[in-house]
Amino acid sequence: MMFFAGANIGNEVLKTTRLLYYPNFCYLYDKFSTFRCKSFITMKFPSLKNLAESAIKTIKRFPFELLFALAGTIAATINIELQSINRAGENWCVRVMMIANLGLLLNLAATLYAESRDLPPRKKYLLNGVAVIAALGLLFLINPGLNQADYVRFFLLSLGFHFLVAFAAFTNNGHIQGFWQFNKTLFLRFLTAFLYGIVLFLGLSAAISAMNYLFNFKFEWDTYSILFTWIVGVFSTTFFLAGVPDDFKLLDEDDSYPKGLKIFTQYVLIPLATVYVLILLAYEVKIIVQWNLPKGAVSYLILSYAVFGILSLLLVYPIREREENKWLKTYARSFYFLMIPLLALLFIAAGVRLFEYGITEFRYFLLALSCWLLFITVYFLFFKKQNIKLIPMSLCIITLFTVYGPQSAFSVSMYSQRNILIGILKRNNSYKDDKFLPVKKINKNDGNNAVAVLDYLVKEHDITSLQPYINKNLALVSDSLSKLRSNYNKAFTMESYELRAKKLDWIKHYLGLEKFSGDRDDDVTVITGNNTNTIYYFETAGNITDINGYSYFVDAKSYVDTNSETHDGIKFVERKTSISGYSLQADNENVSFDLGELAKKLISSKNKFDKDPNNQNGGNSQSYIVPANLLLLTKKTAHFTITLALENIRVAQSQNGDIEIEYAAANYLVKKN
Repeated sequence: MMFFAGANIGNEVLKTTRLLYYPNFCYLYDKFSTFRCKSFITMKFPSLKNLAESAIKTIKRFPFELLFALAGTIAATINIELQSINRAGENWCVRVMMIANLGLLLNLAATLYAESRDLPPRKKYLLNGVAVIAALGLLFLINPGLNQADYVRFFLLSLGFHFLVAFAAFTNNGHIQGFWQFNKTLFLRFLTAFLYGIVLFLGLSAAISAMNYLFNFKFEWDTYSILFTWIVGVFSTTFFLAGVPDDFKLLDEDDSYPKGLKIFTQYVLIPLATVYVLILLAYEVKIIVQWNLPKGAVSYLILSYAVFGILSLLLVYPIREREENKWLKTYARSFYFLMIPLLALLFIAAGVRLFEYGITEFRYFLLALSCWLLFITVYFLFFKKQNIKLIPMSLCIITLFTVYGPQSAFSVSMYSQRNILIGILKRNNSYKDDKFLPVKKINKNDGNNAVAVLDYLVKEHDITSLQPYINKNLALVSDSLSKLRSNYNKAFTMESYELRAKKLDWIKHYLGLEKFSGDRDDDVTVITGNNTNTIYYFETAGNITDINGYSYFVDAKSYVDTNSETHDGIKFVERKTSISGYSLQADNENVSFDLGELAKKLISSKNKFDKDPNNQNGGNSQSYIVPANLLLLTKKTAHFTITLALENIRVAQSQNGDIEIEYAAANYLVKKN
């Protein structure tokens, strides 16, 4: 039930698909004990009137949910149009999309709770109003453009709200059967909505492609993206909501069970869980025999086993008491018994990483899941009165517990990593009066560890997370860096990953750690300083290629690849053989260019060029504006004159003078001799 993932056009459409799930809708048992299927010829398909009535009913039942779905869809559409044009606008669109998801889920949970309690409309709308305010409040807290960790926060909030939806209508004691049937219905409805949405998208995409081909229309890739957005955001969401059950008492009396679900669980999930547990137990024996610490990846296997096992037990829960399924109780008990040694292994594997590298969000989540699995294992082993509603309830609480506050995964991880960085700098006499100082001498292991921590803090919590220990105003530094143009296309501001890299470079330069990459290595003593790679960026004013006097224009790829195109019957084959190597073939006449010599000439002549006033990188990065004629490389063949015209080039020069081309944007200009 991931939103936007399911959509609804009406209950009537679902009636035609019940044959997939409920055989009793297809077969009628008559007095002679024979099964007969209703003829598809006489089966009534939904009329437009019924579809409209069903859609109106869904809108009346879920007005707030559908408004959030519409807002998210509009934001997604605008985001597609703004891509690589307006970074600030893109970020706001992403934030609105996130809030639309969270607002939809919160309001759905509020609606289900109100309906289960038979609350009057006034109280129901009051609950929805609280949910709307809570969602809008999150809009000002979540900012993934500034903090990459907010992507994880959003995922956790969405996951927690999904769990909330799962039990919101069943907060009273009992109603276990209704709870199971409700979530089974949502799951099947989600699959149906997904199927309908994909089929609709593929069909309409094929129609658009046909119009492009037959009528020379110019629908581009963004048309398909927008189409997919509206199908998923509006159609699928509406279709899904139309199938959400509204008679919760009737669900308690429903003892139907899809045969296909039993087969899937019995012959797929349970065997998979068994294979996992055998492998893990064998590995645990190996650890005990060899007396070695467990590998970190074993955590994934244990969690996978737990997921497969618990999911399989939940899926067969309604039929565990049937005579032919008594073995399921034995399997359930053995599953939780086998979890005990595996949990011990999980805690050891997690503890080793925590003590060695401190806490990060992932390790926090790993520890939280381990504690939750221990709780669930003890509960289902030693408590006779077992309530499966406890699983989504406890997961909802734990998930929301980790998002905000001093106990959250992000706060604990940030404090842990900052303390590790303080310890490293203290050992190397670079910490005084609660402030960081540039390092003068540091061993390679400490240097790489320090950069690894800085990389984590900058990317996950922004450079401002280091403000308490830095004398400069990091908010101003961050704002200044955000105004730089992209290294790959000066027409645009930087992508978020480029900006984070710039911030990391700035703080590394401030602390004198430029020589370190963040890779943990052996303990080798080095002296830090400014003897690191110098980055040169040369570009033409305006990045506009003059094509006067040339007959053909061929785009040069910025990545290693082969491309071909034809103009006036002349076939051009463009090859990018390396970062600095370019090759163009025109009617079997080939020329090649290497940018190495050009880069050396540009660096040696850099003092003759004007510095780029927009360059604010500082440190070991320098930008220059170069006359366009100096960025032209020309070669002749028997019939063509071919020029490689560069718009910009980024070069790294090491301390011993070695040149490396990091990036170049170029085009080929061709004329006949």
